[in-house]
Amino acid sequence: MNILNELERTIADRSKADPNMSHTAKLLSGGRQGCAKKLGEEAVEAVIAGSTGSRRELVHEAADVLYHLLVLLAANSVSLCDVLKELERRQGTSGIEEKQRRAEDEV
Repeated sequence: MNILNELERTIADRSKADPNMSHTAKLLSGGRQGCAKKLGEEAVEAVIAGSTGSRRELVHEAADVLYHLLVLLAANSVSLCDVLKELERRQGTSGIEEKQRRAEDEV
């Protein structure tokens, strides 16, 4: 088991906690929109750290992005396993091909 799986399990456990006692429960009590907004904020901080900050800042912000992404996935009943399966499916496919495939599926 890796740290992301452990974190996903911790998020699931803390989702049942009192929002006044758990940051994770508080985030989840804000619903999908609240979780999405927080991930967006953290992503912007990671972008800034990646372009103007130190390596240490980027590592910190990237960890925040991963945590908040897992919270958003939990809020949408999507598992890390689902995301990893999608990455596996894309393995060996160029980004250009993947974008073309998705555009064709939308038509």
